[in-house]
Formats: sequence, structure tokens, C-alpha cells
Amino acid sequence: MTGRARGAAGEWRGWRAATRDALYGPDGFYRRPEGPAGHFRTSVHASPLFARAVARLLGRVDEALGHPGRLDFVDMAAGRGELAAGVLAALPAGVAARARVYAVEIAGRPDGLDPRIEWLTEPPRAVTGLLFANEWLDNVPVDVAEVDADGVPRLVLVREDGTERLGGPVSGAEAEWLARWWPLPGEEGMRAEIGLPRDTAWAGAVSCVQRGLAVAVDYAHTAGARPPFGTLTGFREGRGTAPVPDGSCDVTAHVALDACALPGGSVVSQRTALRALDLTGARPPLTLASTNPAEYVRALASAGEAAELTAPGGLGDFGWLIQPVGMANPLAERAL
Repeated sequence: MTGRARGAAGEWRGWRAATRDALYGPDGFYRRPEGPAGHFRTSVHASPLFARAVARLLGRVDEALGHPGRLDFVDMAAGRGELAAGVLAALPAGVAARARVYAVEIAGRPDGLDPRIEWLTEPPRAVTGLLFANEWLDNVPVDVAEVDADGVPRLVLVREDGTERLGGPVSGAEAEWLARWWPLPGEEGMRAEIGLPRDTAWAGAVSCVQRGLAVAVDYAHTAGARPPFGTLTGFREGRGTAPVPDGSCDVTAHVALDACALPGGSVVSQRTALRALDLTGARPPLTLASTNPAEYVRALASAGEAAELTAPGGLGDFGWLIQPVGMANPLAERAL
């Protein structure tokens, strides 16, 4: 933050430009062969129940749309295609026969992926169905602002080794975004991530949906509960670490999902959304242990996985931004 010593030689840049190169450049973190699963555990990796719940959501979208001849599922920031493959495997045979499944990712197609999954670097246009972005927006790079000694929000500049200094005052559209969505008090050292690029990215993704539903799932915060010093952090090999934009670690920040929401969109917790998709984490009845012990053990393991996905203080606190396009919210009557 303010007053840090200069580090190794290197160019001073805003966090957005530095993160973009570190994550998505030719040797960027997200081009590594191990993929995101090699460094952190998402809901997709925590349990196959997550993919099955998303498949149920796709089924509800299908029903709401009147069972169109072709039903699209788009997995944004697909990693190595784990969610796309899990959803396809969980679909009933009749729905799977009509489904077109797309995995959108900058890295190359992994070996052994189901050939029915189309691998793209950009989402398809005119989607009819469900576009699902699990932990995508938190890796859309953003600039960081910090309040200086005079109470002025300034852009934070960074070198490749993570050393920071303050640049010029935040201005233009970024200043307008801060004023509306994350106003900073005049106390020195207060920080915010300027989420405007994420708003733009989400609007672009939603514009690909002709009829259906777009969902963004991410670490999130909303107005009235913004973190006073921001959330910029790094991840490497399953552990949190200092955010260093040299390609050696993930660089991420939580998402102001309420700012991303377009008209008609709503934000709920993952706990609420998954319960609306019949994933509750309830333990099986003890009577099952005596009548069918093997089934009881399986049901108990499933309940434990569901509990992790919906746990307060953990994955259950993820935000779900639910954006219907040309249809009603298929979860509204159940939980929202």
C-alpha cells in the first residue's frame, strides 16, 4: 500500500493491465496444463452434486421455454470442462439428446473430454437455454483504488513483483462507478476494486442469451457490506498467497454482483439457490441404516457433500446473480 519501498526493476501499471498479462498472457497462469483445479477448489470440484443441481436448473429452464428443439448449456470459464461434462452426464436422456453443450475457456481443449462438448474461446451467439459462469467474474481483471493522505482515491500501480505505489486520481467512468457502487470514505488506506470491467463483461455474456437464463456464481459482496480494504488476493497450490502479477499465482478479487446485475436480475446466496434446486444437505433417516446399510452410507456421504456446498461461512455464502432473458426466474417461486 502507500509508502511501500520500490521492488525489483519493472514497469508500473494498474492492477487491471498487470493481472490480464499475468493470468491470460502467453505464459499466463490460466494457460497452465493443470488448470484451476490444480490450485484451488471450487464448488464444481467439491462434489458432483453441484453439476447435478446445475443440470436440474437447466431442466427447469427447458420446461419454462417450452422444451425447444435445441437446448443450449454454456459453461463460462470452463477450466478443464468439469462442469460441462458433469451437467451433460446428469441430464435425462431425452434432454441430453437435444442439448448443445459449450465450454468457453482460453486454454486448449483437454484430452479425453466428451466429444459432444464444443470447446470455444468465446460464448456462442443466440443462446437458448442456460449460460452459467462459475467463478468467472472474479478473474475478470480490475483496477484498484486507494485513498491517499488527502482523502483522494487514486489508482494503485504495481510492478511484476507485487510492489505497489499510488498513481493519479481515479477519473472518468471509473470514478463514476466508485461513486455509485463503492464510495470510499476519506480515510487514508481505504481500498476498492473498480468493478466496471466486470459489469461490461457480464453484460456482454448476457447479450449472447436470446431466451433463457444467465447465472454468475462467485465470491461476492453487495452495497452496504463492501470490505473496507478490498479483497485482492492470490492463490497458489490450494493456498492463499500475496497477489503477485508475475504468472506464478491466481490473482483474484471478490465481485460486486449487485453492480453487475442488469434490469430483472437478482442476487441470492448459493445456499438459497441450491436449496431451491432441492439440494439441502439433510441427513438420511437413521431407520435406513438398519434396512439398507449400504444405501445409508451413500446417502450420508451425499448429505455431507451437500452440506459443504451450502455451508454458511463457506461455499454457501457464494453469490448467485440470476438474470432471466425472455422468461421468468425459474427459482423465484421456490426460494427467491
